[in-house]
Amino acid sequence: MARDQAPARPFASALRAATVQVIAEVKRASPSKGSIAAGLNAADQAARYVVGGAAAISVLTEPTRFGGSLEDLAAASARVAVPVIRKDFIVAPVQLWEARAAGASAALLIVRALSHEQLRRLIDDAREIGLALLVEIRDEGELERAIGAGATVIGVNNRNLETLIIDPATAPRVIRSIPAECIAVAESGMQQVADVYPAAEAGADAILVGSAISAAANPAEAVAALASVTRRERRV
Repeated sequence: MARDQAPARPFASALRAATVQVIAEVKRASPSKGSIAAGLNAADQAARYVVGGAAAISVLTEPTRFGGSLEDLAAASARVAVPVIRKDFIVAPVQLWEARAAGASAALLIVRALSHEQLRRLIDDAREIGLALLVEIRDEGELERAIGAGATVIGVNNRNLETLIIDPATAPRVIRSIPAECIAVAESGMQQVADVYPAAEAGADAILVGSAISAAANPAEAVAALASVTRRERRV
């Protein structure tokens, strides 16, 4: 049960350092790319990411489009000492309890998938059970909703979830408006170190990367390269 779990590993503080931190994602497949690494072992992959310097691990638990499971989440959490986040389409409190019971320290909420009432309730419920949240947005209007609901770790997705098209200018633009006391995470479209610099210049504290490192021949080296960019302060 979730209440029987050890205290969650600190998530927000793990993402604040001198360099842009990497949330490394265990990702077998996606709607945009199809199969990425079908035979990937979640626990082994998470361990490789940590060797490369990942500050946190994201585990996709949605089975149909991403090939994930709660078992993957539990296995990764048991293997590594860094915070592990459940990434899924979370719309109900029970999914937060499932995440915590599987050993997650955090979970993803997507603002555009939730009403304002749902968002506030899920943030409140997560706080009650000691689960951190990465609250994902795509534009300034959603940023206002996220902050109004109490979000403190905010991810900006470069990918349009309806069209699956990536606009690499999205995260750098929106991150500049995220309050300095919040953690800002750039998501999607970063494959090499050059892709990290625009987010870093905008003041990103962290990036979330999945496809490129899941498919990499040496995941530890791939993470290490992405984790080498100096972080800049935001003054919002």
